[in-house]
Amino acid sequence: MEPIPETRETLEQLLAQGDTTLPTTLLRMGRRAAGIVPECVGLSLALIEHELTLTLAATSEVVAGLDAVQYVDGGPCVLGAHEESTIDVAPEELLGEDRWQMYARASAAAGVRSSLTLPILDTGGSVIGTVNLYAATPEAFVGHHDELADALQASAASAVTNADLSFSTRLAAVEAPQRLSEQYEVDIALGMIAESQGVDIATAQKRLRQAAARANISERQAARAIRGLLDH
Repeated sequence: MEPIPETRETLEQLLAQGDTTLPTTLLRMGRRAAGIVPECVGLSLALIEHELTLTLAATSEVVAGLDAVQYVDGGPCVLGAHEESTIDVAPEELLGEDRWQMYARASAAAGVRSSLTLPILDTGGSVIGTVNLYAATPEAFVGHHDELADALQASAASAVTNADLSFSTRLAAVEAPQRLSEQYEVDIALGMIAESQGVDIATAQKRLRQAAARANISERQAARAIRGLLDH
């Protein structure tokens, strides 16, 4: 599995910023997952705090085909998003729904027949991210939940199967380069606020958020304004 183009761009940004940990971790996760489940054709790592999703896929055609068909025909993940609900489905259930016939056939043809979502927990037991895995056979992840969780530093206790046969996490990964770029601008502004006002980063972040809320603008817009002011 290789990074999709947007994830590759995000990893290059991270490396340019001196962060080698996340790129190395993502690629290592891909190798470990494929080593345990050879049928694995995709992996997405979602980090909640940074609102960042990174995706590895066996081929770009798998992802592109699913994106196109889901939005033409209205797949389960699109329906769930519009209704703000979660839909758990199995491949045979998908094939039994007439309105999702096009989606189900495309999913099978593209090679995604099962998915597995594993939460990543901090030391206090709070969810800080998820690992989403995608495989080419319906039973690929059966009996491997614990082994995958151990290898990927996730939790098998709350594993969810077949909730994302559409590989929808790839859509979130497309937004990652822009999100990372925006966060980098905010981080620079936070450093400038902390230095100029003699406070720590947490306090600087609180003040930036308050300033943005009062001005009814985004944190990125507030960060740009502050950088422009402090740069002069």
